[in-house]
Amino acid sequence: MAERTEVVFVDGVRTPFGRAGEKGQYWSTRADDLVVKAMVGLLERNPQLPKDQVEDVAIAATSQVGDQALMGADMDAAWAPNIAKPKNGFDVTLHTPDLIQGRRWFDQLSAGGKAVMPFNQTFWSPGFGSLIDKFGIPWMINVVPEAGWKPAQG
Repeated sequence: MAERTEVVFVDGVRTPFGRAGEKGQYWSTRADDLVVKAMVGLLERNPQLPKDQVEDVAIAATSQVGDQALMGADMDAAWAPNIAKPKNGFDVTLHTPDLIQGRRWFDQLSAGGKAVMPFNQTFWSPGFGSLIDKFGIPWMINVVPEAGWKPAQG
């Protein structure tokens, strides 16, 4: 793999894929077709970008299932060398508004596995942690903060 010397975020876009349903206009559209259209649109929107310097493109997706999400990302291990995951590129993510429930999920799923990021308060959440369960599946547990929540100062 070539050494990465510079990573630049130029622009981003969210496509409607996954929100279409059987009756939606994108139901029969392939995900890679949307990605190509999104990339063409981003390049048109950013004419100052030297197209010959666009090499790697990160693609990410979230698929909602009820109040939970399956998240996937085009994540090269070189971009996050301190995050060792056997299945780099996706996580099963559980969201809850209940801090006790989030801690319980984290403790139960990490039993026999490995905590990647211990369950603690973050700047965006009263409780967040990532882990690899005993079967090698990567998980993220996220407590959704109440409106107006702010992290403890310290």
